[in-house]
Amino acid sequence: MRKMKLSDIDSVIDIEKNSFPIPWTRGAFMAELKNNMLARYCVVEVNGRVVGYGGMWLIMDEAHITNIAVHPEYRGRGIGTKLIGALIAEVSGTNIYGMTLEVRRSNIRAQKLYRKFGFVPCGVRPEYYLDNREDAIIMWKTM
Repeated sequence: MRKMKLSDIDSVIDIEKNSFPIPWTRGAFMAELKNNMLARYCVVEVNGRVVGYGGMWLIMDEAHITNIAVHPEYRGRGIGTKLIGALIAEVSGTNIYGMTLEVRRSNIRAQKLYRKFGFVPCGVRPEYYLDNREDAIIMWKTM
């Protein structure tokens, strides 16, 4: 586990394309790493290969998890758990009082994982996902 670097973007784009119907672009990740002072991103490496990443924005006293993804070949090995734990650890002991994220209504596996870390559903963003107009469940964790 380490901080994401510009040289990781090709690997992160590969994970994005294998994980999401509408993946973030190279330009989006470049902007996050180079220009967004609120952004924090980390990656997980296995044998020198970036196999997962996670990111969040620190806005005032809240952390908004923007994305977490693990390459399909490495799912089910606890990498997502490590990523969430690392994001939480980064804001522990700071002025951040809560963390939030959106997750697809159909992604029960991810919702169970987030619940293990104390995230609870607190709302819905109707038709949030552009690819199929699926609702997003808003989840919050108090620090």
